[in-house]
This record gives sequence, C-alpha cells and structure tokens, in this order.
Amino acid sequence: MRFLFLGDVVGKPGYSAVLDRAVGLKEQHRLDALVINAENAADGSGLMPRQYRRLIESGVDAITMGDHLYRRAEIIPVLEKSQRIVKPANYPTDASGRTWVIVPTPAGRLGVISILGRVFMRPVDCPFTAIDRALEDMAGQTDAILVDVHAEATSDKQTIARYLDGRVTAVLGTHTHVPTADAHVMAGGTAMQCDVGMCGPYDSIIGRDVGRVTKTTMTFEPCHFHVATRDVRLCGAIVESNEEGLAVSIERFEESIDRS
Repeated sequence: MRFLFLGDVVGKPGYSAVLDRAVGLKEQHRLDALVINAENAADGSGLMPRQYRRLIESGVDAITMGDHLYRRAEIIPVLEKSQRIVKPANYPTDASGRTWVIVPTPAGRLGVISILGRVFMRPVDCPFTAIDRALEDMAGQTDAILVDVHAEATSDKQTIARYLDGRVTAVLGTHTHVPTADAHVMAGGTAMQCDVGMCGPYDSIIGRDVGRVTKTTMTFEPCHFHVATRDVRLCGAIVESNEEGLAVSIERFEESIDRS
C-alpha cells in the first residue's frame, strides 16, 4: 500500500489547496490513500461539517484531528456518525467520536488512529494504553495502520514511535506545523517522522499573520491571529508498505501551490 499523510491543514489557504490537489496527488504519486490532519481547517482552529464533506468528496480518504477537535461544536454530529474521521484515542471514552477507523483502498484496508501527546499538552489519558486498546480492537481487520501523534515535544513522538515499531506501518507527527528532517524506517519496520509539517501559508508564524503574532508577543496586547496567505505549501509524508503491513519506504512530501 502507498499512502500520503498531509499535516495540519491551516485555514482557507491550506483547505483550498487540499481540495484542488487531492485527485491530482493520488494520480501523480500513485497513491492508494490520502489521509489528512484537518484540526485547523476552519479559520485556523477546528473543522466545520461542510469542510469535512467537501474534503471527503474531493478524494480525502480519512481525517485525523487533535487538541482543537471540539473548537467548532458543529462538527460533533459528524464525529458521532462518520467512519472517516477520528478523535484522539486517548480522549475520554464518552467524548464524541471514533478512536479508530478503517478505510478501504485499492491495496487493502488502512487503519487510522490519532493520539495526543502529554508533554506541554492538555491532560489526557495514557497514549500507550489507548493505542494498545485501539490496536487490539482492530486486530485482523487491517492491511496497514497509520498513527498520527499530535504532540508538542519530539521526545513524546519518538517514544511513542519506538513503542509501536514493528506493530504499525507508520507513526507520523503533527501539531507543531514545522516539518522535521528525521523521516526514516525504524528497525522493526515502522516509518516515522516527528512532524510532517503543515498545509498552509509558510510566509507566516506557524500559519498565522507575522505582524499580529509579533506584536502580541512583544507587547502582550491580545489580538486575533489571522491566518496568513502567502507561500502556500502542502507538506506531509508518503509511506509505502509491504504485504505484512510494515513500511518499506518513507519520503518527505512538499509541494508549493501557485496562487498568483
């Protein structure tokens, strides 16, 4: 199986770029599946139902979320009904949403899990216990498994990746919006990258208007951080797996979007 995972989709620039390129990316890179993290799609925070529908209609196979899961309350009915979007698996059991999904692809069944880290993040349940529970529930139903680790610290992401080495196809990080240069296949056959980067405007401070973020940082005067608009890119990682569901390769993915 060959799949592309795109990092945090930020605001209209990132959202529009994914809509425009989803089908083309699948054809160009011979992808069996396209998975995205869309927790920042709605003006930089959360996801709206209409955005979810259009993303799925455009060719996105599954969507992961993170700590902004409920920033838009309108998404809750979608989380309760859809089999294409997941909440972090270590959120409370009674929280709306699925802890894992399995989507069909031309090359087999792709399982998708999202997990939140704990270093510098809001208090959540143990990610290791939550992943173990999800993998036990999915046993025998998948041909490949992607885990999105939505976390602040690289140490958190690396520890979870090492814990899962040989048990899943890929452990790919999101949340910091900055791609890391550590993409590789670990000894047990699991691909990992601490952060695959964001889909959005790179002439920014993690997707937001530079001037506004700088002013608030320097003066402590609050203001709304508008999503920036320039130098839009799609960033992620392409992973290829074998018949055992282990990774044989991972490559960083980055594409600039011409908005001129």
